[in-house]
Amino acid sequence: MSTTEPRTSARVDRTVAGVSVGALAVFVFAAIIAPGTVGAWVTVGFEKSAAWFGAYWQLMLLLTFALALVIAATPYARARLGGQDSPEFSRFKWIAMIMCTLLAGGGVFWAAAEPMYHFVSSPPYFGAMPRGSDQAAHAALAQSFMHWGFLAWAILGSLGAIVIMYGVEQGMPLRPRTLLYPLLGQRVLTSKIATATDIVCIIAVVAGTVGPIGFLGLQVSYGLSTLFGIPNVYPTQLGVIVVLSAIAVASVVSGIHRGIQWLSRLNVWLALGLMLAVTVAGSASYVGAAFLGGFGTYVENFVGMSLYQGDTAWVSTWTVFFFGWFLGYGPLMAIFIARISRGRTVRDLVVGTAVLPPIATCLWFTVLGGTGIMLEQRDPGSISEPLTNAGLPAAVMTIADHLPLGGVLSVGFLVLTTLFVATTADSMAYAVAQSSTDGDRPSSGLRATWAILMGAAAATLISVGDGGITALQSFIVVTAVPVGVIMLPTLWAAPLYVRRLAADQRLNAQHADQGQQRSASVR
Repeated sequence: MSTTEPRTSARVDRTVAGVSVGALAVFVFAAIIAPGTVGAWVTVGFEKSAAWFGAYWQLMLLLTFALALVIAATPYARARLGGQDSPEFSRFKWIAMIMCTLLAGGGVFWAAAEPMYHFVSSPPYFGAMPRGSDQAAHAALAQSFMHWGFLAWAILGSLGAIVIMYGVEQGMPLRPRTLLYPLLGQRVLTSKIATATDIVCIIAVVAGTVGPIGFLGLQVSYGLSTLFGIPNVYPTQLGVIVVLSAIAVASVVSGIHRGIQWLSRLNVWLALGLMLAVTVAGSASYVGAAFLGGFGTYVENFVGMSLYQGDTAWVSTWTVFFFGWFLGYGPLMAIFIARISRGRTVRDLVVGTAVLPPIATCLWFTVLGGTGIMLEQRDPGSISEPLTNAGLPAAVMTIADHLPLGGVLSVGFLVLTTLFVATTADSMAYAVAQSSTDGDRPSSGLRATWAILMGAAAATLISVGDGGITALQSFIVVTAVPVGVIMLPTLWAAPLYVRRLAADQRLNAQHADQGQQRSASVR
């Protein structure tokens, strides 16, 4: 198997690429010229989207996960996807690319901060809890698991990837429009609705990727200021984004077989090393007990937490925000996962996206967030006050500072976060380029262009403060409204297509066996 990206003569879809780039440019310039107005518009759009579609998104994510598990449990799940007899990547490389693409900056800053937010102020689903108790700690972890666990991963890589891979086998393009193949059939090749689908999905994922890039500049700049006294000013933030963008460009240009999978594996090994260091330096027994308690609470209240609508303001701010964000990523993540999953069985795909990664994510959140809760229990205010005063990056910096070799751990977390976001940027740049190309693989120039554009947009937005980045990141919830409709056909099409694949492959195998028997009889 070649380890280089094949040359391609694929043609850029100028309508899709042009409108997508134009929409990003308009948003960036508007945010610079009138940040208050843009922020107000996005806030209104966010509130309306959450109020009108939040419950639908919660139900959709739950059904997606449930159906994925049901499909994986059937005999049909032995069917192979992508028209190949064996996987293109080893299991470790494959899962590493999947995990690092989703976690992004959330893999460090949110993992440290979100459990602490919920520990200090108990999620309304659980009601009032004894302040500082282990019960409150388990509820805080369970709520974080709900946002970053099974439902989030399922919408990103299970049913959507199955539908796209089946459509590609039928001659459809590796683009978001193929999600509408169950409804439009061959018309996805030329329909204006299909073109609009590509554009909407690209805008959603670009908004969701530019946001973390911008926040990374702000957060790492804060960390560098805390650790080394480097001024927390725009040039420092810009330097962080330039470095990240350079890594992403180099990775995406070298292709999936080289840069993207190599960077993903590096991320995983670094994350494992930091997990071990924090667990040993903190308390392995506490982390173990917190994981079991938090995960048990999560499983016990799984359906109720998934569909909770009691405190609508809280649900909109937390659950609906995260679910809308992940839903907006859904089509492009499905494309990326479809691209790297050729030769995998359906069961492999479900377990490798909707089961193993979320469990690993919950453990990661326990190591960081659980350790922060332990420190807060021992010394109330030691973690929560810096988090309240300085925001997300303060949580991980403060947690590391309370552990042996805190400076080394802090640097490690800053490096890991940068690489996590770079991996998301390169993977999504690849997926966006693929989505705006009429061909099997996008050119390296187009991939690099999208990586540069996303970095440039983030650098421009943070020049006017974090308001533009916040608005853009919230805007993905607005774009999730049409994406939620685009992803809807996967609920009935994926089970149907899996059954068809299994039947076709079984029939082909029977024909092959009969052919071999006839050849043997002739000989």
